[in-house]
Amino acid sequence: MATTWEYATIPLIIHNTKAVLDQWGADGWELVQVVTGPDGNGLVAYLKRPTGEK
Repeated sequence: MATTWEYATIPLIIHNTKAVLDQWGADGWELVQVVTGPDGNGLVAYLKRPTGEK
């Protein structure tokens, strides 16, 4: 059986990054990647967490 995933993208506020990621991690989300935002400013985090098996 394969694990199924749900995904989230969130903007990161540079002065509060650790607190934001810690909270999402406490809710079961795993950080996949951080990239520059679409406007070239700021950061966007991509996260995933398992939803179950199929």
